[in-house]
Amino acid sequence: MMVAAAFLNSLDAVIVRLLAGDVHPLMIGFFRSFFGLLVVTPWIVSRVDLKASPYRVLHVLRAGLKLASLVALFVAFAHAPLADATAINFTMPMFLVLGAWFVLKERVGLSSVIGIVAGFVGVMIIIRPGASGFDQWLLFALAGAVLTAASQLMLRRMALGDSADRLVAWNLITTVPLGVIVMLPVWSMPTWSQLGLLVMQGALGALNMTLITRAFGMAPASVLAPLDFLRLPVVALMALSFFSEVPAAQMWIGAAIIIGAAIIGTRGMTWRRKPPVDKP
Repeated sequence: MMVAAAFLNSLDAVIVRLLAGDVHPLMIGFFRSFFGLLVVTPWIVSRVDLKASPYRVLHVLRAGLKLASLVALFVAFAHAPLADATAINFTMPMFLVLGAWFVLKERVGLSSVIGIVAGFVGVMIIIRPGASGFDQWLLFALAGAVLTAASQLMLRRMALGDSADRLVAWNLITTVPLGVIVMLPVWSMPTWSQLGLLVMQGALGALNMTLITRAFGMAPASVLAPLDFLRLPVVALMALSFFSEVPAAQMWIGAAIIIGAAIIGTRGMTWRRKPPVDKP
């Protein structure tokens, strides 16, 4: 299931690149949320008691963070090399550890500190600030990682007082109206082919979330989490096949450092409670 989810995530990046230049990232964010919600609506209606949630404003705030993280990542996918943007997005666990350390006052071990420092070294290798090959669009991938980590920190707190099903359902429901609001200023009617890609993206996103959630319910996170890094070689292969993108050597070097840092850094944390999975 995790391997399948890695392939679906890679297809998501390819779809965004195919739509780039013709469909605004804010519109992509809305349609992805809208069609994803349509796919899971029967599950929400039949299994989730939405009224029992103790949160209201926090659901809206978390949905806003999630939508912003998606749009930032879509901007990176639209303009930067797909493999580079994917590698930079792997820094999310490091920002999650930093947030848990400073905001939630979680205990952090020496391995976490080493992992965080090493991870940022990997980022610098890929982004190369100040160099002639500096790509400012990769900063959106970094922003997406930060925003996703902030959303996950909220999720960890909210998971102490609400069920996983309600948290997932409320997030999907509140993201759609927020998507409408931010999308209206850039609205333009997509063509039928573009609409088909948007429908596919929403359905794949919902399926991806289902696969990951079920996988984490069947196996330990320590076993499953490293499999998420399969996204990088899959994205690189798809970028080569669809767009003739060949990742530079420094991308693989930086990505290897980031992946190793993420594994080392997150193992140094002791979480109080395992939260529900919330993937883009």
